[in-house]
Amino acid sequence: MHDAALDLLRRIFGHPGFRGEQAQIVEQVANGGDALVLMPTGGGKSLCYQLPALLREGCGIVVSPLIALMQDQVEGLRQLGVRAAFLNSSLDATQAASVERELLAGELDLLYVAPERLLTPRFLSLLERARIALFAIDEAHCVSQWGHDFRPEYRQLTVLHERWPDVPRIALTATADEPTRQEIAERLALEHARRFVSSFDRPNIRYRVVQKDNTLRQLRDFLLAHRGHSGIVYAFSRKRVDSIALQLCELGIDALPYHAGMDAATRAAHQRRFLQEDGVVMVATIAFGMGIDKPDVRFVAHVDLPKSVEGYYQETGRAGRDGEAAEAWLCYGLGDTINLRQLILQSEAGEERKRLELRKLDALLGYCESTTCRRQSLLGWFGEAHAGGCGNCDNCLEPPQSWDGTIAARKALSCVYRSGQRFGAAHVIDILRGIGTERVLQFGHDQLSTWSIGNDLDERQWRSVFRQLVAQGLLEADVHGALHLTESAGPVLRGDTTLHFRTEQPKPPRRRRERGASTTDQEFDLAPDALVRFNALRVWRANTAREQNVPAYVIFHDSTLRTIATHAPDDLDELARIPGIGASKLDRYGEDVLQQLFDAA
Repeated sequence: MHDAALDLLRRIFGHPGFRGEQAQIVEQVANGGDALVLMPTGGGKSLCYQLPALLREGCGIVVSPLIALMQDQVEGLRQLGVRAAFLNSSLDATQAASVERELLAGELDLLYVAPERLLTPRFLSLLERARIALFAIDEAHCVSQWGHDFRPEYRQLTVLHERWPDVPRIALTATADEPTRQEIAERLALEHARRFVSSFDRPNIRYRVVQKDNTLRQLRDFLLAHRGHSGIVYAFSRKRVDSIALQLCELGIDALPYHAGMDAATRAAHQRRFLQEDGVVMVATIAFGMGIDKPDVRFVAHVDLPKSVEGYYQETGRAGRDGEAAEAWLCYGLGDTINLRQLILQSEAGEERKRLELRKLDALLGYCESTTCRRQSLLGWFGEAHAGGCGNCDNCLEPPQSWDGTIAARKALSCVYRSGQRFGAAHVIDILRGIGTERVLQFGHDQLSTWSIGNDLDERQWRSVFRQLVAQGLLEADVHGALHLTESAGPVLRGDTTLHFRTEQPKPPRRRRERGASTTDQEFDLAPDALVRFNALRVWRANTAREQNVPAYVIFHDSTLRTIATHAPDDLDELARIPGIGASKLDRYGEDVLQQLFDAA
């Protein structure tokens, strides 16, 4: 079985060998066994069910949650010569009937379907009459009611095991802590499935966290360093998405908004542009999520704090799927923490759910304020040990300084207490700094013993103190945003414990970059002649993709084009040895690629 799998891997997908545990997973499922696979985005999960489906008799049924995800996967497979199709609401009745006939005639290798359609009596009846190679349940974390992408239909997928007990099943996800893994196994009746847990580490992603200080300016400076790159900017609300997208456009950045409040046609058009064009920045809520298979997303920026470590990990994981250098940039402040805590406390969820969501928020705050390796902190949430010192996060590249904040913390906590635990951080900071605002004078807070005892720190430093007090669980905000002392504040006020705070970094110097300049060429680090070939290949790829109305990466990934440009093969035999070029793509595009190389010489 291994030799047959390796032959298909090379001949169809154009890869010289398996990565990580792919070979063992393929063998497990191809031989009829069940599998639960946890593998990071970009780790090659799709191959783990696509190859077994080709090795076994019948059609592989892939349960996928989003239309965009299905369509991209199917188009990519068809480019490879694989007989793939999907059934979803984008097809009319005639098209759907044609796909169903192909399934029953044994003319499909893989069929992608949404869980809602799969669970209909009509479709289950259709499957009874078809030859099924396997069931693949993609994005399996959607089964967890405690997760950030819960889909209730996923919980009914046990019907697959009940009605087809002899058909192997493989459930796959890139995001699951240990409790979620257990829930996936239990809800999908995969307790006895063999588990494959790959490292969650994405070493090509650089993690960076900055404190809010004029968010738009900070975002603009970040994007200028990535001009010409495709990327995603996540914002908390629809209104904020629209505002940021508009302001970025005014700055000359090709930005598009995306959120659930837009009409479906506009959303689809914006997603299509993002997938098919280079250098588009999508500003979005988390509505723009699963199904983004674009491999050359060079950055993911958060201008507001996500809700959990899992959400943050999955969203940042959309960067650098091609294994090339990418950046995850998070800009957050105390206001984010208070807003999210208010949303949790005001929600209609039960107390157990609220406690869990608050715990997840606290874990993300701990990650943001950590002075140790970001990668170590992030992977630790998923139960994976990391030695630290990754060399590719802000804390490793520019180790933060810390200072003894015990006295400042006691001043802050005392001021919150003496002002009645009824106000937010901004008001308390005004008291500490002796700023006689109308509100401070209205409540007589200029007469408090804590009035003006904190004028040794500026407003920015005090904001940092309060942010870290909340992150360390010494202060918490109520549903109105007022700060309250927690039980943990007692020892600090009594002088029984000391605190060290992360030193607030000075504002970075503004980056200067000529308008329209791109960092892409420098990052690819190509020789001048190879760069000419690479740019010619990208232009050809873009035109070809437009003609076929498919994303450019479906034709070839950037990494494949770069390798072609570097080695400049002279004939089809040499071109066939380039990773990522299987037999079908060699036949479809080989002569065109060689012509581009010849013209660029």
